[in-house]
Amino acid sequence: MQRVAQDWLVLELTHGSGTALGIAAGLQFLPQLLFSLWGGVIADRYRKRSILLTTQAIMGMLALILGILALTGAVAVWQVYLLAFALGMVAVVDNPTRQTFAAEMVGSEGMANAIALNSATFNLARIVGPAVAGIVIAAVGTPIAFLINAASYGAVLIGLKLMRESELRPVARAPKARGQFRETFSYVRARPDLWLTMVLVFFVATFGMNFQVTVALMSKGVFGTGASLFGLASAAFAIGALGGALVAARRARPSMRLMLATAFAFGVLEVATGLMPVFWSFLAMLVPTGMAVLMFTTAANSTTQLATTPAVRGRVMGLYMLVFLGGAPLGSPLVGWAAEQFGARAGLVAGGIISAAAAAGVALLVARARGARLRSYLRPAVLARAES
Repeated sequence: MQRVAQDWLVLELTHGSGTALGIAAGLQFLPQLLFSLWGGVIADRYRKRSILLTTQAIMGMLALILGILALTGAVAVWQVYLLAFALGMVAVVDNPTRQTFAAEMVGSEGMANAIALNSATFNLARIVGPAVAGIVIAAVGTPIAFLINAASYGAVLIGLKLMRESELRPVARAPKARGQFRETFSYVRARPDLWLTMVLVFFVATFGMNFQVTVALMSKGVFGTGASLFGLASAAFAIGALGGALVAARRARPSMRLMLATAFAFGVLEVATGLMPVFWSFLAMLVPTGMAVLMFTTAANSTTQLATTPAVRGRVMGLYMLVFLGGAPLGSPLVGWAAEQFGARAGLVAGGIISAAAAAGVALLVARARGARLRSYLRPAVLARAES
């Protein structure tokens, strides 16, 4: 919600500059590129509930500050850049901690499904939040979206505070020691299932998953819509994502085939979405595109956590968040620049082509290693078996 309100505010302050929009998005995720491994180390070393109480309070305060600045009319684009970077710094610690905390709320018998549900809600929130923001912006204005977001952190803090700590199942915390970064890289490098997943996630997330930028630019630049129809486009994407979450969360242990097939399907659907001639066909294509991307991200997240031992899970998820979010400083400005140079459609089409090509490349490597046919990892029939 904060992200889309922030993007819309930047567009208003800079008179629709795609480059400025990309800079704001990039600054928010630049800390992931620089410090995400440190965030994973903190998640492994300290009590996760205490970390989350701190990070969530700070994130709520940052949203409140931006809301007040926007409400009073004192906001300038450099202030948005600064607050976006600060939010990214806090998220470096919050993301891996929140991801791995799910496993501490259940026993070993429920961990697989808890991780799948947590992955689904994490990825769904990234899509439903923008939809809600679009509706709020259209109804009551951008500043109120920031203030509602700030207030929502109160619910998170209350929920964390009310947890009965004695019923949590914390894993043994990693002691302070040298070489923990090197240990994490060695662990992942020795596991092809992990590093191939992360390679695919990097390309799809960096170049394909820039919908906060591309949907805003398509709505405003190509179809000439206002905030209300921009909110409707975000809602259509969220409806598809909700369907994808419901399907993905039912699979406690997603397969490599499902992950590759949904990544490839997402790439193809994104290209088709970017080529739609009118707003309403564009709107319709956002639904299956949202479903495919949510199924892919949930499968990738769950696969990574379930394949990792508890002692290094925080650090591995820090690395995962690095490739998942850390590419935004590269991808978001590139998408904004491409939109300004070649039109808003170029960002969607290029992102879809890169995502599909990455899925095909990883599928080829997996198929060769397992002595299977490439088609078996990319064919749509795999999606039909998603609930089997």
